[in-house]
Amino acid sequence: MSRKKFNWNYLLIAPALLISVSIILVPGILTIISSFTDWNGISPNINFIGFENFKELFHDKIFFISIRNNVIWTVMFVTIPVCIGMLAAMLLLSRKKTRSIYQVAFLIPYVLAPAVNAMLWLNIIFSPVVGLVAYFKGLGFDISSPLASMKSAIYACAGVDIWHYWSYLTVIYLAALRQTPTDQVEAARIDGCNAWQLFRYIYMPNIKATVSLMFVMIVIGSFLAFDYVKLLTGGGPAHSTEVLGTYAYSYAFSSMQVGKAAAVGLFMSFFGLIASGIYARLSRKEEMQ
Repeated sequence: MSRKKFNWNYLLIAPALLISVSIILVPGILTIISSFTDWNGISPNINFIGFENFKELFHDKIFFISIRNNVIWTVMFVTIPVCIGMLAAMLLLSRKKTRSIYQVAFLIPYVLAPAVNAMLWLNIIFSPVVGLVAYFKGLGFDISSPLASMKSAIYACAGVDIWHYWSYLTVIYLAALRQTPTDQVEAARIDGCNAWQLFRYIYMPNIKATVSLMFVMIVIGSFLAFDYVKLLTGGGPAHSTEVLGTYAYSYAFSSMQVGKAAAVGLFMSFFGLIASGIYARLSRKEEMQ
């Protein structure tokens, strides 16, 4: 009986396993192989060149600029939207009647296409001709579009993505906060806990798993950043906003160096694996406690 159930389990997971192998595992292996070649993405001739792609990357200063920008992006995303999202979730927790309205309103930037969000910010906020920047210039302020400065462009791009992303974290955190046992919350209030103590000693321990998971997802997503940088600056000015995603894209579709783009992709995956490993280690510690 147990043997028959065991076989049925394999049969049930077969479709998902087949999709994972064909869409994730096989392309992943091909990417690893491509990183050791000089393939241009078109020619049937593929030459294995060993570690030449990786050596060239380590001698390219733009590669290190891309890594630095991804690190900046990650630091900003694990702090600013997380704090905003958690604060908004805690405020919405007490608004039982209007909670749904606020969630829908907050999620509007998230459900809009990145191209639409980028267009709004380029033409309404950052435009030095008709946008908010132009308005302040008309008032006599000596300012220019942050996208035009090599020092501020990466922060401006990340700011637009944060504006689009924080509401998603709010919804996730709010859903986790609502799962906190009400008897624990009521007991803490009877004992005289203030709002900060209630969050620190009651809510936070109950949503720790969700916070940890979202931390990993944010880190992985930060090293996969592409769309807002590509739409807002294209990696400029002077490669100051170049991230690993746009760096790999330029190699694959502009320079037709697919092998080198695959090598960059491996570095992107490497940072994601580090974050996943940290999450797995933390989860194992929680299970052992």
